Amino acid sequence: MAPERTDVVEVEIPPHRLPGFLRLPESPRGVIVFAHGSGSSRQSPRNTYVAEALRRRGFATLLFDLLSGREAENRANVFDIRLLADRLVDACTWVATASDTRNLAIGLFGASTGAAAALVAAAELGDLVFAVVSRGGRPDLAAAVLEDVRTPTLLVVGGDDEDVLRLNQAALAKIAGPKRLEIIPGATHLFSEPGALDAVIEAAADWFESHCDRNGKDR
Repeated sequence: MAPERTDVVEVEIPPHRLPGFLRLPESPRGVIVFAHGSGSSRQSPRNTYVAEALRRRGFATLLFDLLSGREAENRANVFDIRLLADRLVDACTWVATASDTRNLAIGLFGASTGAAAALVAAAELGDLVFAVVSRGGRPDLAAAVLEDVRTPTLLVVGGDDEDVLRLNQAALAKIAGPKRLEIIPGATHLFSEPGALDAVIEAAADWFESHCDRNGKDR
């Protein structure tokens, strides 16, 4: 049997030339754009692990730095949700026109503060985004736009991450579109417990697969 084609392409996201990794499976069904949390980057081991698992489920993935190295030195930028959302919108616009991905449906996977940026971007991009998954996210930081989010949204939270769980429960009530809260029993904020991150992956992949197919953009 021929080995599975696995392309990892180093890219630069305009207009700020932000570095990223685009992973392409054979005949991808969609592309998932990642928005990492504060203090992380395209090298995030957790997001890389999730991205590889999603690639095995047939999705292309894009991990990229939302800030330049100089911008990241200013901690205020790390928590500037509007700035991060703008960068995510830029990345989705690039994905929608790049030769390897322009015919693919776009999903968003956000962690921590990146999840808030993903929700703001989804509210702005509308039908361009078929689904959002938040891992241990802070949707409360996107409170002003939650009622405008009509994109199917899955909030995944650790059962022992009590403060973040309460924030997600409150945010869930405000999201306008299809939504679900998935609680991973015994997991804390980083899902470092045995099997916890795999449970996140299973829930995320199922959500993306369901809504990519339902969206009718799986082409």
